[in-house]
Amino acid sequence: TVRQESQNGKLSFFERIGAVTAVEKTTRHSDTPQIDTPHSRRSVSLRDYIYADLIDEEDKVRTLIDPANPYAQAAMWAHGRKMDDVIIDALQGDSFSGQAGTTAVPLPDSQKLLSFTTGPLTAVTLNVDALRRAKEILDANDVDPSIRRYCVLNARQLRSLLEETEVTSSDFNTIRALVRGELDEFLGFTFIRMERIPQADAEYDASGNIQAGGGNTEADADHVLCYASDGLVLSVGRDMTARIDPRPDKNYAMQVYTSMSIGAVRLEEEMVVDIACANA
Repeated sequence: TVRQESQNGKLSFFERIGAVTAVEKTTRHSDTPQIDTPHSRRSVSLRDYIYADLIDEEDKVRTLIDPANPYAQAAMWAHGRKMDDVIIDALQGDSFSGQAGTTAVPLPDSQKLLSFTTGPLTAVTLNVDALRRAKEILDANDVDPSIRRYCVLNARQLRSLLEETEVTSSDFNTIRALVRGELDEFLGFTFIRMERIPQADAEYDASGNIQAGGGNTEADADHVLCYASDGLVLSVGRDMTARIDPRPDKNYAMQVYTSMSIGAVRLEEEMVVDIACANA
């Protein structure tokens, strides 16, 4: 669900070109205008990830099947989970900019919000109002509506949404995945259920704005990530490769070994929104 690029070398840079507006030509033979296009770049560093496990001959005898294939599948899923973790960390954490790629760029508080109810203001699990505000942030940032938007949430947050009339009513939502207890698309977001987004404290002020030192803290808050697909790059130096070989030093047990080299970086803060929610 994110932009994917190939990378050669440990460190690579991705260019960021800002938006500009053309100027009107008002006279004949006028001077050519100098329009400085905003230009910056983000760095991404590759990291290597590996998985390995042994399969003894005795294991094959006991199960009466060759477990090499299921083990290889487990290895692929292990790398898939790690890839998810790398993407989540890039969405929430610091990006790195500057000539040397060493200047940390955090996700600003303006791209974060709290799911809450009023009277008195209380943090709650994900509600439709929070999704509307996330959509408003992306729209106000002039994110191209043709770019696919995604919302990653956990089972608790999905249940909360499915309890709201606006999500379940066909007057608001025509996606029939709801009959299977799922939520496919709503408010322009395609939903992905995942249990891997880490909990983290969220500080907010009396108006419900995420703000360091805001006076209120939701401890171990759940987080929902809304983003446009072009806002983040997954850089692949080496896609997952696998080997299944005997290990003489382990009595010739078969070793399933897999590896990959990947990195990720958030390119546009304006394309990412982090929603903090109550964890119960």
